[in-house]
Amino acid sequence: MSGDIALYVHWPFCKSKCPYCDFNSHVRGAIDDTRWRAALLRELDHYGAATRGRRLVSVFFGGGTPSLMAPATVAAVLDRAALYWHGTRDCEVTLEANPTSVEAGRLADFRAAGVNRASLGVQALDDRALAFLGRGHDAAEARAAVGIAARVFQRYSFDLIYARPGQSVAAWEREIADALALAGDHLSVYQLTIEPGTAFATAHARGDFALPDEDLAGALYETTQAALERAGLPAYEISNHARPGGECRHNLVYWRYDDYAGVGPGAHGRLTLDGAKLATRQRRSPEAWLAAVERDGHATEERTAVPARERLEEMLMMGLRLKEGVASARFRRETGAEPEEALDRSVIADLTAGGFLVLDETGMRATDAGRQRLNAVLARLLV
Repeated sequence: MSGDIALYVHWPFCKSKCPYCDFNSHVRGAIDDTRWRAALLRELDHYGAATRGRRLVSVFFGGGTPSLMAPATVAAVLDRAALYWHGTRDCEVTLEANPTSVEAGRLADFRAAGVNRASLGVQALDDRALAFLGRGHDAAEARAAVGIAARVFQRYSFDLIYARPGQSVAAWEREIADALALAGDHLSVYQLTIEPGTAFATAHARGDFALPDEDLAGALYETTQAALERAGLPAYEISNHARPGGECRHNLVYWRYDDYAGVGPGAHGRLTLDGAKLATRQRRSPEAWLAAVERDGHATEERTAVPARERLEEMLMMGLRLKEGVASARFRRETGAEPEEALDRSVIADLTAGGFLVLDETGMRATDAGRQRLNAVLARLLV
């Protein structure tokens, strides 16, 4: 079997649940590392056997907080992946980590286990903001952790959250400058949003805090884009910035709508098998996932062919986030048609005339203005 593939490994456990987080993360008093390692390997066997012989381009340990994993588990996963896919020893291997002093101190152990890129959940470089966000570290710990990552890994990134309550453009400019003094080849910068079911959703509905209005949020976004562009880290995706060659290869797999296997509780996958694009999803509850894997060898809750219209929608929703957009060849691969044939020509013309979309021989892409309003652009395209 030919073609590239990526591997996502989900570790669902955290020391505490951040109030803004709607990810599949859970707090548990004790975790049986040996049992969890065996289960992750067994589910990897399930998907590895189905895709054997492909070239592995990236592995991403996400969560949750994967830096709470035993480094031996990371090493075991990479060793097992090498049995099924070639290129494993040379691919990008990213691990998400919290910048607490304890976890930062383990980064060298993860490097020895085979990780070659770290992604740190810094979120802010302001102590009051970190307290509001429910983070378990302060700004000094964050700076120290980034310094350790820079010494241990050739490639590292960290996340920041903006549009926080009471945040001004001037304060954000100072924080970006602080971040750039620490940055390597990649930064992820996200606007704070209120997700249903989170602690912040309850507090926001209660009136405990207010987010910046639309005008201020837009100014903060534009400030982010301009500052990072000047610093040589332009946006290659709506929320992700990198120096040329520093892009996260794993996330590019998602945005380019390429194949990836997902193992671990709640992990999603997209796999092309026998000419069909399959959507896979594993059981979300850690305990239910573990029991199913130990019983059946995997905990797949969904394994369905993605219909043609849904493939088009997924490809555009992911691909138009990228500055490069959706290449013509990729569009034809997924739809068997050109954009003007698969979509409403008049809508494309309107969005192009409005300065939100570009369509040429290379493919379709959103402009800077279009990416800032991508939900509205997609709503027009995908009627």
